[in-house]
Amino acid sequence: MANIHDPKYFKKPSFNSLPLRKDGPHGNAWGLFSDRDQLGMLNLLTADTTISATKEIVHGIRISTDLPLNFLKTPMFKRQGFHQEIIHKTPRTVNDDVLTFNTQSSSQWDGFRHYGYQEEKVYFNGLQQEDVHNTLRNGIHVWVENGGIVGRGVLLDYDSWAEAEGIPHPVFENTSIPLSHLLKVAESQNVAFRPGDILFIRSGFTRSYNFMSSEDIEIATAKYPPSSIGVQQSEEMLRWIWDTGFAAVAGDMPAFETTPFQNAEHFLHEWLLAGWGVPIGELFDLERLAVECRKAKKWSFFFSSMPLHVPGGVASPPNGVAIL
Repeated sequence: MANIHDPKYFKKPSFNSLPLRKDGPHGNAWGLFSDRDQLGMLNLLTADTTISATKEIVHGIRISTDLPLNFLKTPMFKRQGFHQEIIHKTPRTVNDDVLTFNTQSSSQWDGFRHYGYQEEKVYFNGLQQEDVHNTLRNGIHVWVENGGIVGRGVLLDYDSWAEAEGIPHPVFENTSIPLSHLLKVAESQNVAFRPGDILFIRSGFTRSYNFMSSEDIEIATAKYPPSSIGVQQSEEMLRWIWDTGFAAVAGDMPAFETTPFQNAEHFLHEWLLAGWGVPIGELFDLERLAVECRKAKKWSFFFSSMPLHVPGGVASPPNGVAIL
């Protein structure tokens, strides 16, 4: 019997039919898989999509997509920084270490407990704030127990395309990447998307960060909320993400969408995390991946991510690897 969640068989409602729960917030797709679903669009990652994704492995090149946990010396959004304590278990020649960090202070997946509908004060599939504190529902452990985020990844190298086209895109300003530009990047790379793909967008944020002085970094990261490049908040962007059928989206920028948020009607964090159950990846390290994809003239790859197995987890480092 066919898996009804498999993208080959799954018939998703049209964007115009949203919200699915008419008594719920705008744009929601609650109940698409079930009223108690905790996976959202990760349901599209099936045994068949995993097998298909393995065919992307051609060169055997393995690339981590995680920045160091201490990459941001001053984490954005007033988050706690990374600290490592090494404990020498004297008199033996043995060491332990204790790590303290905010799970969103470096490369991260935003989970479905992270960001809700701000006006309605509710999370994915109707989760309430009191449920966050008193239950494990919508925790990232559910992703882990269902095999993580594993499938076909596709990289859009917006930074390189924009430079070649002479398009300024300052990364520490409120710079929006419009859908029209992303489609042109995809066309220039000869990329074809499939339902269940995991989308990666390289904006050039981490590359620019690496060339900044300590003083400039301190000024830029101290702003709250920070000004940062990201994808545009618009209906056409949301419609494209929905219609294309991405299982998850990620980028090298601090919030994936541009910050500070400009369009309250089309906050991607609300629609994707709280509305549809689409994980959002932020501050991914896409530098070497972009180099290797360009060398191979191949922008799709096998991708595997196994978040931290924290019951009720809100967010997590991705522990991601792309294999070309």
